Amino acid sequence: MRSYDPDLTPSWKKSKPVPEVPADPDLVVEEVATGFCGAVIRCEAGTVTLEDRFGKHRVFPMEPRGFLLEGRVVTLVRPAPAAPVRPTRTASGSVAVPGARARVARAGRIYVEGRHDAELVERVWGDDLRIEGVVVEYLEGVDDLPGIVAEFGPAPDARLGVLVDHLVPGSKESRIAAQVTSPDVLVVGHPYIDVWEAVKPSSVGIRAWPTVPRGQDWKTGVCRALGWPPNTGAAWQHILSKVTSYKDLEPQLLGRVEELIDFVTAP
Repeated sequence: MRSYDPDLTPSWKKSKPVPEVPADPDLVVEEVATGFCGAVIRCEAGTVTLEDRFGKHRVFPMEPRGFLLEGRVVTLVRPAPAAPVRPTRTASGSVAVPGARARVARAGRIYVEGRHDAELVERVWGDDLRIEGVVVEYLEGVDDLPGIVAEFGPAPDARLGVLVDHLVPGSKESRIAAQVTSPDVLVVGHPYIDVWEAVKPSSVGIRAWPTVPRGQDWKTGVCRALGWPPNTGAAWQHILSKVTSYKDLEPQLLGRVEELIDFVTAP
């Protein structure tokens, strides 16, 4: 008893398989039915858009055997999605460590004056701090810094770093910082009245941070001078959203934060 192939089409009538080619951008093909020749500029579900040498666009269905590539019949298919590009650097400029887990928190800490300072440090150095196991806390001011340091109880295996706003000679902040003398505490600061100023004006889209007369609340004065709504919380969120890396910050802040991280994590 003979067995027959269920497909009774003669072999000479059967279509030979053709290669499938991804419709990558700039691939030059010719549409079989119309002879339109152009480069791929867009590939969507079931269609491909070609642009000829005159800049004319035409959309064609990606049917089997529908195109010629260098004179050969091919079937265009959608290109595979590009693999996500992993960042090679963190926002602080350090070498990124993909898949690294956060380290168990150290006994040492970094203290900053306020919530805005802490959010800015997290924005730029957050990945580094998690890998190093360093926790950042905010003080809501440094008027009682000596008492805060004493309560923390710094030690060689529990160092404390403190970032102070407006730490310039003769300022109230400099006099308070001078009272902290423990070798296991490092107090550093930047020259700005508020950490807002540590963000480069160009990153925020302004020419310069305005000068606010003494006696006025600095943040409120900045909003008024720049014509922003009198909502300092919303203003800060706008400023913070413009910070994507260390390049958006002034060197006077960058160096001090790096110094604190090195101090707290030193063996």
